[in-house]
Amino acid sequence: MPKQEDIIKALIEYNLVSEETLNAAIKEAKEQNKKVEDILLSGKEVKEEELTKVKAALFGLPYEDLAEKEIGDTILNIISSEVSENYKIICFDEMNGKIKVGIVDPDNFKAIEAVDFLAKGKGLQVEYYFISKTSFYKAFERYKSLAKELSSALETRAKEEEEETVTIKEEEKTSLEEVTKSAPVAKIVSVIIRHAIDGGASDIHIEPLKNESRVRYRIDGILHTSLVLPRSVHSSIVARVKVMANLKLDETRIPQDGRIKLKINEREVDFRVSTLPLVAEEKVVMRILDTSKGAPTLDALGYQGQQLEVIQNNIKRTEGMFLVTGPTGSGKSTTLFSVLDLLNKEGVNISTLEDPVEYQMKGVNQSQVKPSIGYTFASGLRSFLRQDPDVIMVGEIRDEETAELAVHAALTGHFVLSTLHTNSAPATLPRLMDMGVQSFLLGSTIHTIVAQRLARKICQKCKEECEVPKDYMVELKKEIENIGLDYVKKIVKDFDAENIKFSRGKGCAHCGNSGYSGRIAIAEVLDVNKKLKKMIVDGAKNFSNEEIKSTQRFITIKEDGILKVLQGGTTVEEILRIMKD
Repeated sequence: MPKQEDIIKALIEYNLVSEETLNAAIKEAKEQNKKVEDILLSGKEVKEEELTKVKAALFGLPYEDLAEKEIGDTILNIISSEVSENYKIICFDEMNGKIKVGIVDPDNFKAIEAVDFLAKGKGLQVEYYFISKTSFYKAFERYKSLAKELSSALETRAKEEEEETVTIKEEEKTSLEEVTKSAPVAKIVSVIIRHAIDGGASDIHIEPLKNESRVRYRIDGILHTSLVLPRSVHSSIVARVKVMANLKLDETRIPQDGRIKLKINEREVDFRVSTLPLVAEEKVVMRILDTSKGAPTLDALGYQGQQLEVIQNNIKRTEGMFLVTGPTGSGKSTTLFSVLDLLNKEGVNISTLEDPVEYQMKGVNQSQVKPSIGYTFASGLRSFLRQDPDVIMVGEIRDEETAELAVHAALTGHFVLSTLHTNSAPATLPRLMDMGVQSFLLGSTIHTIVAQRLARKICQKCKEECEVPKDYMVELKKEIENIGLDYVKKIVKDFDAENIKFSRGKGCAHCGNSGYSGRIAIAEVLDVNKKLKKMIVDGAKNFSNEEIKSTQRFITIKEDGILKVLQGGTTVEEILRIMKD
């Protein structure tokens, strides 16, 4: 197995990561007793496939990416699914008596022995290829499609329903909880959850329709219907999810909230479960929180140029308020934790009040509110002030009391971070005033307001250049003038105003033929500087973009979206979709 030193040396040689980033990762790896490569991957400092190529070269094996490779059933089943899953190996090609086998860990001699034994029995020779974990799991999905997995479970369920009347008469004391723990209902729920994780979904919706039960996944912010199941299994599926989340099975009249913690594909994943009573049945929504992922860097989120500079300068302060705003699902919490990650140092006491705790951070005192017992953001914030904090993070400012306490904390020498639901950064100021915060207090405390949305990124596997309608080009050039040609050239490499290039995703197996894979923040960052503070204290409540631009270089959300389009990160259609308001 290659030593960590060899991997580090290779990463620098191939220019995959800077020395500064690498040194920070080495330090963090020692503190957390982890591998340097795991720290780099969790922080998205290096792409998994690029790291796999480096390791393949060190192992002396050819590299292969199986994410988009079509593998026939005959070739796939040369190695059984059980052996494949157990040893993380997979057969992906066969020709003239030679099979190509992808392997995640070439140091696993038992895996190699198992393959050699199988190949010898079938008179085949083996060529090994180094593959990533993600590549393996993508290929492994081909053993059983979602439809195949569920069809067998539903067939079993149908047979059970035929015998149900007899069973109930003979075993009337069998509890609903015992029934929901048994197959095939447990199998159906397991398949729904696993395929949501494999597909990169952020939410699972299980909802009753008139004649069927529909399962939808939210992927990159868009809901997609993934499954349509018989209506007869809906109540059993809901009951199974309730059992897993420790919710009351016999309570169907009021909403319930719970949590599930699972280990899937060697990753710890939390699910925030919410049930809602409808006319005849209950609906379930499960928010997926991947706890194995650390907080991404601001660069990885999409912050750049002037916006990144304002954030980096203002978080050096020891007091005041830092707010992130936007609608539900716009990535506010993720941005806050990226900032907290920068503030998280040995000499700083950080306390967070969250609902729920999404990212677990070493060295940070994280607390979850429980409104049912009176532990709210407001009451928790009062207690925090007695905990000698330097930095306080409040998950959300929802009411006047929390707003007042947050401002008070910022006035008394604490750095306060929080989120708020507003459509833009300038709209945050009148919103807080409407919540009872006086203008002179607001001007004295708040120093940074970030507003953001999430745009889908173009899939890098099928990215291609495209043309944009001429009528949009006229509008685009006006927006470039508003941003400033000098700033556009600074942000967009090799920008040519006379030959503007655009990109799109053609659609491939890697992105589910959508043309998009992953999301990026488009944002505006308002620096509440001295000029703006004076205007607020003097009683100004609403600010136009022109007024704000007179105090600083201010890039609006739409303008930042256009910059991301010019950089080839997203598409014109995507920016227009999320900026309909």
